[in-house]
Amino acid sequence: MAVLKVIEIMASSKKGWEDATRIAVKTAGKTVKEIRSVYVQDMSAVVLKNDIIEFRVTVKISFEVLG
Repeated sequence: MAVLKVIEIMASSKKGWEDATRIAVKTAGKTVKEIRSVYVQDMSAVVLKNDIIEFRVTVKISFEVLG
């Protein structure tokens, strides 16, 4: 039986929400092994002069806890 843990991470990108999600997973992967899934919980954007300048995501990342 696998035991999973879930952490919440916020990340941002100037390219888009998908890129911000990839950044969150890559950043988590530096210290967390066996990542199983990512769930995008929230998306937002920073707007300046009627233009989106930054995309932000809040994600939940689940990974297997090795015991």
